[in-house]
Amino acid sequence: MIDEIDRKILNIIQSNARASHNEIAKEVGMAASAIFERIRKLEKRGIIQGYETRLNPKALDLGLVAFIFIRAHEHVGTLETGKLLAHIPEVLEIHDVAGEDCYLVKVRVANTEALGVLLREKIGPIDAISSTRTTIVLATVKETAQLPIKDEP
Repeated sequence: MIDEIDRKILNIIQSNARASHNEIAKEVGMAASAIFERIRKLEKRGIIQGYETRLNPKALDLGLVAFIFIRAHEHVGTLETGKLLAHIPEVLEIHDVAGEDCYLVKVRVANTEALGVLLREKIGPIDAISSTRTTIVLATVKETAQLPIKDEP
């Protein structure tokens, strides 16, 4: 699907999306124009889905992370509750999960008071939700969106 050069390019731009084509070319040992073309093809194939800026949540008064396990009364596989949850700005991730719960949701808010408001005023009113269980994060050891790109065997 991807070759060794593509893997090198992907690893570079995952760690620094602002790396120029010239910088990537020097590290990979190719011309900048060839790097530009490879990146364009990776984007076109959907391997590169976009570019995002990582912000410091504490600097934006969003220092509290919580995971919410949600049970909902909906037909299996419909994901309707998940789609409603996706409209809530504090919700960062929504995972449809197997087991007793239906969803695992990651949220970021300022503090426990804001978490309570979120649960009562934004999540609670969703009709299909029957219960929630919340786990508050005390410390984050690792948080990344970077994927491990391994060499082919």
